Order: sequence, then C-alpha cells, then structure tokens
Amino acid sequence: MQLIIQQIEALLVGAIPTTLLFILLVLAYQFLVQGPLTATLKKRRDLTEGAIEEAQKAIARAEARTAEYADKLRQARSEVYKIREQRVKMWSAERDATLDAARKAAGLKVSQAKSAVEAEAATAKQTILGSAGELASQVVRAVLPQAAGGSR
Repeated sequence: MQLIIQQIEALLVGAIPTTLLFILLVLAYQFLVQGPLTATLKKRRDLTEGAIEEAQKAIARAEARTAEYADKLRQARSEVYKIREQRVKMWSAERDATLDAARKAAGLKVSQAKSAVEAEAATAKQTILGSAGELASQVVRAVLPQAAGGSR
C-alpha cells in the first residue's frame, strides 16, 4: 500500500507542471482568443441586426411611398374620369343644342314651304275659279255648235 501511495504521490507531483501549464493555457485562450472572438461576433451580430433594422425601415418607407403613389394615381385617375365625364356631358349638350337648332330650322323651312304651297294652291284655285266660267263657255261653244249643226 505504501508503494501505491508513493506512486500516486510521484504521479501527482509530476502532474503539477502539466496542470499549471493547462490552467495557463486556458487563461491565455480566454484573454487572447475567446475575448476578442466574442467581441467580434457581438459586433458582427450588432451590425447585422442594425443592417436588418435599416432594411426593414427602408422597406417600410418604400411601402409607404408605394401606398402614397398608388393613392395619387387613384386620385389622378378619378380626376381624369371626372374631366372625361364633364367633356362627354358638354359634347352631349352641344350635340343636343345643335340638333334642336337643326330641328327648329327644318321645322321653319317646312312651315315656310307649307305656307308657300298653300299660297300657290290658293292662287291656283283662284285662277281655276276665275277661268272656270270661261272654260265652261268654251266647252258649251265647242259642244253646242256641233249639236246645233247636226239638228238643222
């Protein structure tokens, strides 16, 4: 048993420098590698998150502008439709006014032509009535001399 204790003691005494060297290596790793690596990763993460946040803000601004442009486009289209509708109404009113004027002019011409025809008819009737007696006497002369000549 004494031998085992001496062997363990010799093993532990030989392991002290290795243990100290291991602890020193872990501490050096912590200060030289782990600290700067953690800081760099944290900085990278912050920059990435910042870039993501900036991208999200840019997307939100772009969406707001898109909505604004869409609204302006809708308003412009409605104004164009209103102007177009007003022009159509104006053109319809002008067309209706022109048609009414043409109808009135045509009606006036028709009534003037009707009056002229009636005047000509009245004149012709007066002429016929005036010449009716003369025509009757011409017919009687034309018929009677033949009838008178045949009965003698």
